[in-house]
Amino acid sequence: MIAIIDYGVGNLFSLKSSLGMIGAQAVVTGDADVIRRADRLILPGVGAFGDARKKLAQTGLDAALCREAERGKPVMGICLGMQMLFEKSLEYGEHEGLGLIPGEVVPMAGRLPAGLKIPHIGWNALNIKRPDHPLMKYTDSGDCVYFVHSFFADHCAESVIATAEYGIDVTAAVARGNVLGCQFHPEKSGTVGLGILKAFCEL
Repeated sequence: MIAIIDYGVGNLFSLKSSLGMIGAQAVVTGDADVIRRADRLILPGVGAFGDARKKLAQTGLDAALCREAERGKPVMGICLGMQMLFEKSLEYGEHEGLGLIPGEVVPMAGRLPAGLKIPHIGWNALNIKRPDHPLMKYTDSGDCVYFVHSFFADHCAESVIATAEYGIDVTAAVARGNVLGCQFHPEKSGTVGLGILKAFCEL
């Protein structure tokens, strides 16, 4: 069973629906006991890093998530959920992340070539850096996924398994042991996204 962590932020039910399409049993929950019993965890998220991180801490689910990650349970962050896996974010100040993956989250502003719109919204092709990684089992370089973001993970080269080109190479997917993340939304990425969710379910 997959626990989709509900801390008041994220597109939870479309994610649950996508998991249902591939035959995976999933539950949306803010209950630490359910999280403990689950086989896998997904941390979704949309909005501002600081607000989401505060809500996660207020619920106590940050401690529950880190505890399960340390036990070796597969954990995947999606979009802002992926960003919170890192050590810190520079989104409107400096905010402490969960520290499960080395690196930091930085703004696109000032790093992209002039003329590119921020936020980055739309479909982009993946450039898979580690085709042998299990999360990329059903995915090929050139497959397109859907992004919505203004910040991205940086200083995390050892964990990057896929990038996307948006004026610069942007971190698209990361993995450090049992902790994984997608900057894009697999639940909004058609058959490619379903393949990535399926691969996660098989870890």
